[in-house]
Amino acid sequence: MKNTEFSRRLVSAFVVLAVLVSAGPGLAQEQAGGNAAAQANNPLANMTALNFQDYYIGELTESDRAANQFWVRFAKPFKLVGGDWLMRASLPVPTQPTPPDGDTKTGLGDLNVFASYLFKTKDPALSVGLGPQITIPTATSDYLGSQKWSAGFAHVLFNAKSPKLQWGYLLTWQHSFAGSDDRATVNTGAFQPFAMYQIGNHFYLRSAPIWVYNFETDGYTIPLGLGIGKVIPKGKTVYNIFVEPQFSVADDGAGWAEWQIFVGFNMQFIG
Repeated sequence: MKNTEFSRRLVSAFVVLAVLVSAGPGLAQEQAGGNAAAQANNPLANMTALNFQDYYIGELTESDRAANQFWVRFAKPFKLVGGDWLMRASLPVPTQPTPPDGDTKTGLGDLNVFASYLFKTKDPALSVGLGPQITIPTATSDYLGSQKWSAGFAHVLFNAKSPKLQWGYLLTWQHSFAGSDDRATVNTGAFQPFAMYQIGNHFYLRSAPIWVYNFETDGYTIPLGLGIGKVIPKGKTVYNIFVEPQFSVADDGAGWAEWQIFVGFNMQFIG
């Protein structure tokens, strides 16, 4: 692990966070209260959302190379056959080292879309969703995507019963069904447990690693993370910014992140 590079990236991320929150809470933020802070990280919130997120990967397994994954995510609630649904589309812009010369390549990755049916629960603070997902081979390079069409499901739970601690998970699985015959079959599952602990003034501690298992190769990665975020309600928009260092505690196979820094700038639009 390159400790100097990690320290530099971590300090830079915290500086960005400090600059963005330096204005402090305004009147609209105070009126929004704890509900905005609790719901800002709800992946099933009944609001249109636009998120910009980035993983700086300082070291890949079985390699000393760095990589990066920038994500644009868009979520939109809609109604279908009398039920409430939420659609989320995620488009990555990865930067990956390429063999054999080790140069890096940047471009679009594969587009992922899932739609979750929102179950009606007895408690409005408990959100549960389940629905199909599809991954479309939109990558601009063989190194940046699977070159496969894949489909599966996504299951989401978010528990905001406590004003202090919110928790939940995102569970997904997908399998390829079409695409390039020369590329490996996609058969992966991912489990993202997440927890947010409110520490006051709309600051919160957070952990949202993604554990991935490849059913074709038996490769896997299990990272853990701990970070800090800030929720800023302003008018009809709720801003959410965070930084979260993550470290692999167990992995098998090449190309997983040994350590990474996850940063995000999320926006929810009310009404």
